[in-house]
Amino acid sequence: MNAQTATAVAQVRFRTGADWIAKHRLGPLLGFIIIFIALSVMSRSFLTVSNLLNVALQTSVNALLAIGSTYVILTAGIDLSIGSVLAFSSAVAAGLMVSGTNPWWAALIGLLVGGLAGLLNGLFIAYARLAPFIVTLGTLTLFRGLTQIYTAGTPIFNLPSGFANFGAGAIAGIPIPVIMTLIIFAIGALALSRTTHGRRIYAIGGNERAAHLAGIPVKRYLVAVYVISGVLAALAGLVLTSRLGTAEPTAGTGYELDAITAVVLGGTSLFGGEGSLWGTLVGALILGVIGNGLNLLNINAFYQDAIKGAIILLAIMLDRKRTAH
Repeated sequence: MNAQTATAVAQVRFRTGADWIAKHRLGPLLGFIIIFIALSVMSRSFLTVSNLLNVALQTSVNALLAIGSTYVILTAGIDLSIGSVLAFSSAVAAGLMVSGTNPWWAALIGLLVGGLAGLLNGLFIAYARLAPFIVTLGTLTLFRGLTQIYTAGTPIFNLPSGFANFGAGAIAGIPIPVIMTLIIFAIGALALSRTTHGRRIYAIGGNERAAHLAGIPVKRYLVAVYVISGVLAALAGLVLTSRLGTAEPTAGTGYELDAITAVVLGGTSLFGGEGSLWGTLVGALILGVIGNGLNLLNINAFYQDAIKGAIILLAIMLDRKRTAH
């Protein structure tokens, strides 16, 4: 076999391998493995049990937000308000705790606030037929403003000590938020892939009009996915507040971009109807590992923001390339 023939065979094999990876949606997982190995070589501190548990814990908040964003994006929608919903719902819960309300009742009220915020988004989008981008951009500002009003622009301190276990406790050495996030991921993934409701969500994202003609109650499903997104944003806020021991009025700023990036990196199309929660989990881990690795390598925070922006652009470009095919 001459050199030219060998090169041609190698190119065919490469294309075949690339097609196989794309077909089985292994691109995000392969990228995660490469990044993981690279950081293990570059930093001795990376591949330690304590650091890996820290990565998982730090990733849990973004992962919870990304679950809700996956449901929304699968319907060809977008939710830019989740960072503000996180802040408002956790501030309400924290305020109730400080005033003497039982912490778990306060947490449930916080989740209810998140669900109502999602309901507001869903009603405007499904029934008023307004664009998701415009609606959630408006509620992003609305809930951020309500948070500032509720907290008077100051953090809420002196939360009950028992509430700290929710975000900082562990079972068999594994942080509770990590266990909770994995359980929610598993339930959400099974619901999307194994139930009629999941198939309907994919159908709405693939072609909303066709789904309506097929008898699917499109409006109710659109409202439902935004409610799910709101509740999970509130849950992420409770985890973050518990870990920090304070409810910050600026909490969650920019978190919506991280969540959307995790979803797109995981293979979910911004145009809807295509993707999975397992891919989203890998996407969230990619962002978590990169952030941790940059800190271990003492990369300046300004460069970290630039790198994160480049990752967002790469994710959008990959999504465009997938949909083009």
